[in-house]
Amino acid sequence: MNFLALVIDFLLKNGFRILETISVFGSKGISLLLNNEKPTPQLLRESFEELGTTYIKLGQFIASAPSLFPEEYVKEFQKCLDQTNPIPFSEIEKVLRQEFKKPLNQIFQSIEENALASASIAQVHAAKLKDGTDVVLKVQKPGIQDVILTDMNFVYIASKVFELLIPEAKRLSLSEIVEDLQKSMLKECDFLLEAKYTKAFKKFLVDFNIHDVVVPYIYDSLTTTRVITMERLYGIPLRDPQTIKKYTKNPSEVIAKALNVWFLSLLYCDFFHADVHAGNLMLLNDGRIAFIDFGIVGQIKKSTWEGLQKILIAMESEPVNYLLMAEGLIQSGIAHHKVDKNKFAKDLETAFRVIDSLEDEIFLSAELQEEEINRKLLTIVNVAKNNGIRFPREFGLLLKQFLYFDRYIRTLAPEISIANNFMELQ
Repeated sequence: MNFLALVIDFLLKNGFRILETISVFGSKGISLLLNNEKPTPQLLRESFEELGTTYIKLGQFIASAPSLFPEEYVKEFQKCLDQTNPIPFSEIEKVLRQEFKKPLNQIFQSIEENALASASIAQVHAAKLKDGTDVVLKVQKPGIQDVILTDMNFVYIASKVFELLIPEAKRLSLSEIVEDLQKSMLKECDFLLEAKYTKAFKKFLVDFNIHDVVVPYIYDSLTTTRVITMERLYGIPLRDPQTIKKYTKNPSEVIAKALNVWFLSLLYCDFFHADVHAGNLMLLNDGRIAFIDFGIVGQIKKSTWEGLQKILIAMESEPVNYLLMAEGLIQSGIAHHKVDKNKFAKDLETAFRVIDSLEDEIFLSAELQEEEINRKLLTIVNVAKNNGIRFPREFGLLLKQFLYFDRYIRTLAPEISIANNFMELQ
């Protein structure tokens, strides 16, 4: 079957969703033509949020891949929130019955109908097992995989058409990026895979005799492709420095533990937790630290470690060693010609001086912390891009996690050195 026949077959099978997509983009396009005051990136981001799951994830991909997309789009899509209104509990209940294949009252003492959280792919509910144990149910919303397949096939066809109309666009490899993103999103829909990563991290903690850092216990017999049943943990997220100081007399110890365990996992796990924002790191009521939500993980080649070490040492130097930082970034990225290391170092220094002049000495809110981290990440990527260097998306994910920890340390434990901690663990 040729490409045109495939397109016609796809449109016939998925007409309603395609019409909905065209309608949303069409209305935003009309707004743009009518000289709407909103800039194009904002209109596109609003369209993505209106269309839901697939496009929200696509927006988050744009936000996390500054080496592939223009800066104004990367910045705008960093506002793309994966928070949705909860769907009725009756729909969640239906999924639970389908997955467990038995009456829910034979498994659970109770399930709270009000969701603890609701995102584009899943909804989270508190529950009690028959023996009274508190658990959390992460339940995939009905029909999500079908929506993702339909939407991503539509985006793939659109990217192929775009490449046919504009041959120069082929060098961007848009259709290949869409294919990779579809695979990634479908993996995120496989909760057995998320459970596997959670249990692998738990095994890593056990192997290294780490008792003061935990992950939620996974109930295998109550976990399927569309449902994860896990231990409910009680504590606070590492989001607000002032709140954390009320819960512990030694915030630096908390940060040091989290940092060291994450570093160890980089060295000894086949994957890394690629979403260590404050909501996914918790200080539990008993003083332990918890890593939660292994829905997004990354994998990176061992050959990049030396480059990363140089970047860390450079950032920790006093003053910052921009020449060493440039060396590390060149080693970690992809360059199609010889890079002028000295010029690259000077460009990095100029850019970071501007950032430093904008930073406030007081503690920043969670939103401003995120904004600062994204600004630094974009600065590094843009300066590298201007010097002929591009980074794989996985490297951008990893670098962002380092920036998260850099922020935690500067607000809670300024005496800690990221570079020294990393070197001591090797």
